[in-house]
Amino acid sequence: MTKPADRSGQQASAPDDVREYIKRVLNLIEKKEVSEEEAAWITKETVEGFRDYVNPGFLEYRKTVTKDGQYAAVEWSDSGSCFQDVNGKSYIDCLGGFGIYNVGHRNPKVLKAVLDQLNRQALHSQDLLDPLRAMLAKILERITPGDLKYSFFTNSGTESVEAALKLVRMYSERTTILAATRAFHGKSLGSLSGTAKGMFRRPFQPLLQGFRHVPFGDIDMMRATFAVCAETADDVAAVLLEPVQGEGGIILPPPDYLRQVRELCDEYGALLVFDEVQTGMGRTGKMFASEIYGVVPDILCLAKAFGGGIIPAGVVVAKEKVFRNLFGNPFMHTTTFGGNPLACAAAIATIDVLLEERLPERAAKAGSYFLEQLREAARGQEDKILDIRGIGLMIGIEFHRDEVGYEAAKGMFDNGVLVAGTLINSKTIRIEPPLTITKEEIDQVVAAFRKVVQQIEA
Repeated sequence: MTKPADRSGQQASAPDDVREYIKRVLNLIEKKEVSEEEAAWITKETVEGFRDYVNPGFLEYRKTVTKDGQYAAVEWSDSGSCFQDVNGKSYIDCLGGFGIYNVGHRNPKVLKAVLDQLNRQALHSQDLLDPLRAMLAKILERITPGDLKYSFFTNSGTESVEAALKLVRMYSERTTILAATRAFHGKSLGSLSGTAKGMFRRPFQPLLQGFRHVPFGDIDMMRATFAVCAETADDVAAVLLEPVQGEGGIILPPPDYLRQVRELCDEYGALLVFDEVQTGMGRTGKMFASEIYGVVPDILCLAKAFGGGIIPAGVVVAKEKVFRNLFGNPFMHTTTFGGNPLACAAAIATIDVLLEERLPERAAKAGSYFLEQLREAARGQEDKILDIRGIGLMIGIEFHRDEVGYEAAKGMFDNGVLVAGTLINSKTIRIEPPLTITKEEIDQVVAAFRKVVQQIEA
């Protein structure tokens, strides 16, 4: 398919072969199953499309988690704790879209709520009051910890962090924000300022001014940094933390660390922002990880699983003392699609599933069993595996070398299990399946892991 030029030398729009191509793609979307011939065409078009029109780098990336040319595996459908490629092979999903499938793939209740809303109204007018946004905000006020009250809805995790940073800036004249080493808060310019990895930051510097990074879990360094900032008139406006670092390598905080950070914020008049984009919505064994540690932040950021794995959705929930700066002019920060009816329907249904099926409690129980079985499977492989740690169904397997971790991920993929590394600590692969994963599926994952680690070289 080529792009013909018109008489002026400009490219003509909508040539006949484009229309034919579109019709062929739409016809495939209609199908529940595809033939072997169609699967081969889809695979060819996908690989060539990524190479020529999306980004060829993704093809090289896929080689790090598959082997023997299997980077051409193309996902096509999903359900429960699994997804299927275009050739019909099923994989247990222990990546979970980096944590979006907490209630499972295509959860029926979430899917029904979205389809019901879609059949009535997909997007809102932007001018009239939309009811589901108000109802979802009321639900969030009830289920979030402490006196968190007002909600601003977004489309993604990085947007949630951006909104939180604006709330911080509006709260006081202070501009210093403390984040942690190994932190990941997103890749838009503001949230990237809180993200720690130099590889992501370097091409876009200078980033948002005022950020300082301190070692995660080091309360003495945090305390000293607060004191120094106060002495130099760079008073801390806020501390931005993940209660459990996800992309940093599934790093749990030391006991009492988060409570002590909360006390420091109160002592110095700073806000505490929890980025629970990955830890929220039941992942760690409670609805929110902050509940595990008994700490209430001033601002809570959610996304990923918030839309139930059906619709992209996120939210920032804040205390009234923080949010009230938007009361006078609610248009100081807006988003066209944040809080749209489909996303709100998905989030309401997702919360209902989490509560009705007690998925946070299930995550705690299943995670404990998963962790125990993985550690048992790793016994005798200490020359390859440095540590296996986690909380709930948020588990990290850290290897001594990146190359060993890559080989383990490839091997597990060959055995029908999808895992992936973390963006900050590349030696660690994550286990973040849907919270609906069964014991039998956990046992299959552990069996694949045991087989693979015995075969790879240290």
